[in-house]
Amino acid sequence: MSTSSSLSPTFKRALLNTLTATAMLGAASLSNAALFNKNLPKDPDAELSVGVNVMAVKSAYDLEESTEIKVLPGVFYDNNKIYARGAQAGVYLINDGSNQLAAYAQLAGNSFDPDDATGALKGLDERKASAAAGLSYTRLTPVGGFRAQYATDILDRSGGNTARLSYIGKISKNKLTVYPSVGFEYNDADYNEYYYGVSDTESTRTGVAAYTANSSLNPYINVSANYDFSKRWAGFANQSLSYLPNEQYDSPMVDSRTDATTTLGLLYKF
Repeated sequence: MSTSSSLSPTFKRALLNTLTATAMLGAASLSNAALFNKNLPKDPDAELSVGVNVMAVKSAYDLEESTEIKVLPGVFYDNNKIYARGAQAGVYLINDGSNQLAAYAQLAGNSFDPDDATGALKGLDERKASAAAGLSYTRLTPVGGFRAQYATDILDRSGGNTARLSYIGKISKNKLTVYPSVGFEYNDADYNEYYYGVSDTESTRTGVAAYTANSSLNPYINVSANYDFSKRWAGFANQSLSYLPNEQYDSPMVDSRTDATTTLGLLYKF
């Protein structure tokens, strides 16, 4: 009798992707279920904000320059049916004002360029960022939102899966709105092996110790803020900090316990 351990990694990834797609279809069928109220109508006055973000990414990898500056476009939009929030875009399957169930896609994963690494790490293989798709459920309450997310790597860079549980608050005063968030992110062994593992082949080639990564649970905090300068222009800022547990920190590719990203942006509202 075969067991799950006898399944090839490719088959297991295909199976997980199939289960994810099945879950999305099943979730869509719940949109008219009795336990949820009627979905909100499409908002014809939904505001589209488009701009540019400057990001300072301080990686936990052992790099010659630990902080990388990136310039990326930013898009924010929500009409109760579809939404875009920075690097994530989705479709609401349920959105009744208290419950939000969405299928989404977003940029995901880390990136490691061996040309930027130190010492023998320069001989390792490149690790590329990817894209993920999954499901997100948010329960909105008077004290804030509680969100659960599950996503899988759809470009098959790592073939991994991630999940996140978080609390999201909202503080508004005049033209300033602040969204503090705290939670945990789960990364499975496939995800961590791609981004933090060192294969025997790489070890033999470079002298870097081989390392096999297991699944991990990463606590994180995030604070976002929007400030309306005028009717059309707004400023955006975000600070995120993720703590690396031993499963990631023990990798010879890593020299810091934290990944941090600071973002400043300017948005134009249509």
